[in-house]
Amino acid sequence: MSSPKLLLLSVVTARFLACVLSYDRPAHRATLSVPLKDSDPVTPEQVHISLVGVDKMRISWITQVKNSPAVVEYGTSPGVYGFSANGSTYSYSYVFYKSGEIHDVVIGPLTANTVYYYRCGSASAHEFSFKTPPAQFPIKFAVVGDLGQTGWTNSTLQHIDGSDYDVLLLPGDLSYADLFQPLWDSFGLLVEALASRRPWMVTQGNHEIEKIPVIERTPFKSYNARWRMPFEESGSNSNLYYSFDVAGVHILMLGSYTDFKAGSDQYKWLQADLARVDRTKTPWLVALIHAPWYNSNTAHQGEGDSMKDAMEDMLYKARVDIIFAGHVHAYERFDRVYSGKADGCGPVHITIGDGGNREGLASKYIDPQPQISIFREASFGHGQFEVVNATHALWSWNRNDDDISVMADKVWLKSLLSEPAC
Repeated sequence: MSSPKLLLLSVVTARFLACVLSYDRPAHRATLSVPLKDSDPVTPEQVHISLVGVDKMRISWITQVKNSPAVVEYGTSPGVYGFSANGSTYSYSYVFYKSGEIHDVVIGPLTANTVYYYRCGSASAHEFSFKTPPAQFPIKFAVVGDLGQTGWTNSTLQHIDGSDYDVLLLPGDLSYADLFQPLWDSFGLLVEALASRRPWMVTQGNHEIEKIPVIERTPFKSYNARWRMPFEESGSNSNLYYSFDVAGVHILMLGSYTDFKAGSDQYKWLQADLARVDRTKTPWLVALIHAPWYNSNTAHQGEGDSMKDAMEDMLYKARVDIIFAGHVHAYERFDRVYSGKADGCGPVHITIGDGGNREGLASKYIDPQPQISIFREASFGHGQFEVVNATHALWSWNRNDDDISVMADKVWLKSLLSEPAC
C-alpha cells in the first residue's frame, strides 16, 4: 500500500479510536446505504436550499457530468417557470476523490410565505418545490445537531418533516464523512427530500474539519464547497461564520473551530454585526455554536470554554435570547445563564447534538445535576423553536422513542427585549 494510503488509514483509525474510547456509548444503528441515483448523469441530485438576504434563495445541487448548465427556472405554479437565474459551477478534489459538478444559483426576489416550483439544470430535470419563510411572526424553526446518516437519522428526519417548520437550523456535524468523501454524497441524497423544500441554515462542527497532515492541509474543504451559506451578505469573510435575519429573528451562526479570540476576524465581525442589530426589527436574537459553553454531560467537558471566555461577555451585553449547541450527543436545556450562574438577563443554553449520528449517545452525566441544568436526557431527537410574536416563543424537544416522536421537554420563553430588568 502506498504511503499516502497508509497515512490516510492511520488518521481514520486514530479518529475512530478517539471517538470510541472517549466515553461509553450504548448500541447504535448502522450507517445507512444511500446509493447514488441511477439516472442520467446530468440529473440534479443532492439538491438543497438556503436563505440569501430577506428575499432570495440559494439553490445548490450536483451533477455527475461536466457542462451541465448552472441555471434554475422557477415560478409559483407547477410546470410554469416565468423566471430564471444563472449561477456558478465548481468542483473539488480530496486525496483520490473527485467531486461531481457543484452548481450554485441564487434566485429572487421572492415573495414571503409562498410556494415556488423550480427545476435545476436541463429542461428535462425533475420539478422541485419550496416554501419561503414568512416575513413576520409566527415562524417555526426545526433545530437539530450532529445529524449523521443512520437509522436514527432517518427517524429524526421523518419527525422533522412532519413538523411543518419554516427554516432548519443545524449547529454543526452534518454528514460524518470523516475523510471518506462518498459519505458527503450519500448525506446529500439522504436529506434532499427535506433540504430541497425548506431552507437549511448550517454551521460547522469538528467533523467538518477533515484535515490530513501534508496531504490535505485545507480545513473544511468539502463543507465549504457543498454547503455555501450567505456569509458575504452579513459582512463576513468566511463561510464558517455569518448571520441572517428572518421574520423578526436575527441569527448568529458562529464558528467553534475557526479563530474566535479577541482581535480575530470572527471576533471583530461579531462585534460589528451585533452593533448593526436593530431589536425593533428583530426583537429575537439567537446564536448557534458547536461545542457547548455549558454542559453537565461527562462527554466533551470544557471543550467550549475557550470560546466562552472570548465571546460570552459580548453575547450577554447584546442580550442574546438563546444559544443552541451540538457536539454532545444528548439533549440538555439550561436556565438563563451568565458566567456560570443563573442570570435572568443571560441566554438560555440548549445542547441539541442528538440528531442520530453513528457514534451513538453520550449517556453519562455529572452527578449531582447542576442547579442551572433544567432538563437533560441522552436520547436521539430534535427541537422546535416557534417564535409566536415579539415577546413569546415556545421551545420543545421531541425524543425519538421507538421511532415515534414524543415531546419530552417544553418551555415558554420571553424575549429579553421585553424584560424591563434587562
